Amino acid sequence: MLNLSQKTRETIFVILLFLVPFLTPATALLSGLIVAFTVGNPFVQHNKVFTKILLQASVVGLGFGMNLTEAMEAGKTGFVFTIFSIALTMGLGLWIGKLLKVNAGTRTLVSGGTAICGGSAIAAIAPVIKAKDNDMTVALGTIFALNAIALFIFPPLGNLLGMNDTEFGYWCAIAIHDTSSVVGAAAERSELALQIATTTKLIRALWIIPLTLIISVFYNKYNKEEGGKGKITIPWFIFLYIVAMVIATYIPQGAELYEKTVRIARYGMIYTLFLIGSGLSWQSLKQVGFRPILLGVILWVVISVVSAITILYIGF
Repeated sequence: MLNLSQKTRETIFVILLFLVPFLTPATALLSGLIVAFTVGNPFVQHNKVFTKILLQASVVGLGFGMNLTEAMEAGKTGFVFTIFSIALTMGLGLWIGKLLKVNAGTRTLVSGGTAICGGSAIAAIAPVIKAKDNDMTVALGTIFALNAIALFIFPPLGNLLGMNDTEFGYWCAIAIHDTSSVVGAAAERSELALQIATTTKLIRALWIIPLTLIISVFYNKYNKEEGGKGKITIPWFIFLYIVAMVIATYIPQGAELYEKTVRIARYGMIYTLFLIGSGLSWQSLKQVGFRPILLGVILWVVISVVSAITILYIGF
């Protein structure tokens, strides 16, 4: 780390905050890490509080971008397979993560992010299990890296497998984590593939709610068995997320306001990623190791192969 005065570090950090909105989620996380290892976060003692508040507020804000009716309509197709794929990914992720000796927090985040919708799922689950910043960083970094790879390799792989537009749209929605990468990959094929991928992803995103509640119950039960108080942690922000969806769906007059709210929430997520990265240290990352990344890759390959076989040979 550079030997700078506290005043200089604070000035540099504040200047960088003005540049954060121009970054992508992945580069925001990377930029935060660079700051942590060079300049250092001069406000690190407040970092955790700000990160938690901003993270939860951003998740609620993103709810205004969900249309409950469209999501439920999209869910009529492939409902059983959606449940099966989420359960398979979560179960397999927790099991393999335990075999790889990945700590409980990180393996839960990686599994949840792979099962549903990447960064949004990780953001929702993290406060419930009281995940550490280094757990979140590794989970998010793994998910973002795989998203970037998927964006480039899925279109040619879809052609190689002989998928039609409908099949490719479903495959993108199931096997790619974040909505942005799902949209990008599907758009490479056709408008039909894009439409199917987007609507299918909507219903998968809704599973953040029950999954977060289930994880909350199991986490607190496990905590009690380990000698903790076992007090149920109610993720109130998830209920606000539901309220936001209901408002956006049934009060369409505020569409313009909802759109602005979602845009602000996305900036909030970018700031959250930057703050998470800037609050880390070499020591915290060394404690995590490479095993969570291996877990993320294994899960991604499994869900990609299983979903492709199901779509091509079984269908919905």
